[in-house]
Amino acid sequence: MSLKPVRSVLYMPGSNARALEKAKTLAADAVILDLEDAVAPDQKTQARAAVCAAVAAGGFGARQVVIRINALDTPWGADDLAAAVKVNPDAVLLPKPNDAKDIERATDAMRRAGATDAVALWAMIETPLAIFNLRDLAGAARHAGARLTCLVLGTNDLVKETRVELDAHRTAALYWLSASVTAARAFGLTVLDGVYNNFKDTAGYDAECRQGRKLGFDGKTLIHPDQIANANAVFAPAADDVAWARKIIAAFAMPEHKGRGVITIDGRMVELLHAEMARRTVDIADAIAARG
Repeated sequence: MSLKPVRSVLYMPGSNARALEKAKTLAADAVILDLEDAVAPDQKTQARAAVCAAVAAGGFGARQVVIRINALDTPWGADDLAAAVKVNPDAVLLPKPNDAKDIERATDAMRRAGATDAVALWAMIETPLAIFNLRDLAGAARHAGARLTCLVLGTNDLVKETRVELDAHRTAALYWLSASVTAARAFGLTVLDGVYNNFKDTAGYDAECRQGRKLGFDGKTLIHPDQIANANAVFAPAADDVAWARKIIAAFAMPEHKGRGVITIDGRMVELLHAEMARRTVDIADAIAARG
């Protein structure tokens, strides 16, 4: 199994030419070139052209490149999507889908715009309706012709819409976070934690990264390059975990353990489910190592 790490996923404003160039040099696993929140209405058309030109020119190396379009019911959304798919990014990120119908609408629009099979669809989870409809929304990944591969938490929008107040432990958001991870896992999707707004608060940011890792997220969305290194460290498998995973895989591969569901390694009972988890750990570690 070949996995692409998404430990660090950095938003970059599509209207900023320097930011688009800088995105090619950063250690983020993925960059989201943003046409939505980061771009003023009177700059939308220019930003679209600049982002598409940058993606077409290439130079992003091993980084995944994602274009966040404006919502399809805005004046810019349909044109954003049509232009984005023509330059073959790794994915198009859809803002504010509320249910499976919105995912299917975007998927159909991508097909009609001529998107190749390689262009995936990522979906923001940032409205109360999206939270209520997570099962059906994520389940769209099982529909015929589906492109949905990733859910991205938009915690700032959820806070705005629900009027909650978040403490240091994100207590009021735990339902959204866990429900999104559960829905993603149920349908085989990647899932990314929301942004941490105060990029100068390194201690708070580190704590939130570690919380996100414990909750099951694959990585974190970021607003500043200074946040990349910490996310890369926190969301990478620890060296000891990788070594143990390799030992599990090697043990189950031994002839005397062929066909067995449970074995003992270093005095610990290990089941086949642990071998499956070990293979994913090793795959992620190998993918990170291959990136350099």
